[in-house]
Amino acid sequence: MTKVIIKKLSGATARTIDVKKTAVKTKQVRGENGEKKALSTLDTASRTFGSDLTYVFGKNVAKARRDNKRITGVLDRAPAKR
Repeated sequence: MTKVIIKKLSGATARTIDVKKTAVKTKQVRGENGEKKALSTLDTASRTFGSDLTYVFGKNVAKARRDNKRITGVLDRAPAKR
């Protein structure tokens, strides 16, 4: 049987990482339909790669939650499949 331990994370979370402390580059690009999108790039040779990845993951989760809130009215529920 596996023992479940619930406690606060000891490392930095996506909410506590500041963009100034990362090596993430963000630029605006246009999609095929002309819509603007933000593109974030990571440097794999960076000393802060772990926190950079955590930062970008947190930004993606925040965007997904905003989209879910707009579509369903609830942050943590995926929209129904059609």
